[in-house]
Amino acid sequence: MNELKTVNCEQLMTTPLKPIEFCIDGMLSTGLFILAGAPKVGKSWLALDMALSIAKGEKLLGRETKRGTALYLCLEDSYTRIQNRLFELTSEPSENLHFTIMAGTLGGDLEKQVENFKSQHTDLKIIIIDTLQKIRSEDETSYASDYKELSVLKNLADKLRIAILLIHHTRKCRDNDPFNMISGTTGISGCVDGSMVMIEKQRGSKEVILYCVGRDIENLELHLKREGFRWVTSDKIISKPRDTFSFMIHDFMLEKNYFKGSATMLVEELKMQFGVEIPSNKITQNLVQHGVELKNYGVIFEVKRSCGQRFIILKYNRESDSSDGCSLWVEIAVTAVTPCLANALPMRFDDSDGSCESDSTALK
Repeated sequence: MNELKTVNCEQLMTTPLKPIEFCIDGMLSTGLFILAGAPKVGKSWLALDMALSIAKGEKLLGRETKRGTALYLCLEDSYTRIQNRLFELTSEPSENLHFTIMAGTLGGDLEKQVENFKSQHTDLKIIIIDTLQKIRSEDETSYASDYKELSVLKNLADKLRIAILLIHHTRKCRDNDPFNMISGTTGISGCVDGSMVMIEKQRGSKEVILYCVGRDIENLELHLKREGFRWVTSDKIISKPRDTFSFMIHDFMLEKNYFKGSATMLVEELKMQFGVEIPSNKITQNLVQHGVELKNYGVIFEVKRSCGQRFIILKYNRESDSSDGCSLWVEIAVTAVTPCLANALPMRFDDSDGSCESDSTALK
């Protein structure tokens, strides 16, 4: 029997990993998602608006989107109907949005078709499949069959690091838990990374509640109304404070170039320079979670132990700094948007200082 590949807690909590990428901020990330609703409730209109917004990099329901290629499998429509819907939503077409009205089935040609499309469009962000039933190859409806079929798409989304959104139906009977209304067994909701359910407030009211739940998103309950053919939110949008931790570390290292010390020492120096106090027990967590962004700004770090004491090492490399050595705390933190970042693990480096040290090992 092959041995289990494991990582210990120390490695996991001190090694930067590839961050989860959101297509729609706080609502839709890479992975497998489902959007369910009653027939004619307007879920296809919402899905098309999602695809269009991502293709253009425009906001959807007041939320930022990650611009890139979108593929819409309109398996119950004709190109004429799609064209008419696009004219209702926009007057500016996008070359990033692609459509097809025919595709293979799960376990058949679909997976290969998706992989080929991804190889031709490396910035692919989302594939919308309308509807799930059109790509299913089995008539059996059991937990095992539902989970098995959707696992194929789940694995494909994870492999290609894209979002796959399945359009599906809800049952006719109401339930206090909207996610119990998703048609099929719990194998569907159990396999996907997130579920969205559109429930009409009153038949014909053009108002719905969009319930969202997922592994990497907060539970959401969005109140939507139809304005023309577009769904808009009627909720008050609360803007998040900008995350400026990476800007602060970058500007700190512009002067230092090299730092080695405890978390408490780093916190004190940051407070002295920027007037911001970060709990010392959170500084390592912040460094790990911002590791990819810091690498983009030419800052790499290591958490090490020496004679039972943990300390932090920071190094700055001007040649790797996407800001070209410019101050970010004032110029970016206040007025601009964080640049788009690469999904790559930060570089590691060796430091031979200290005879009692044991380096943490990067996760594979």
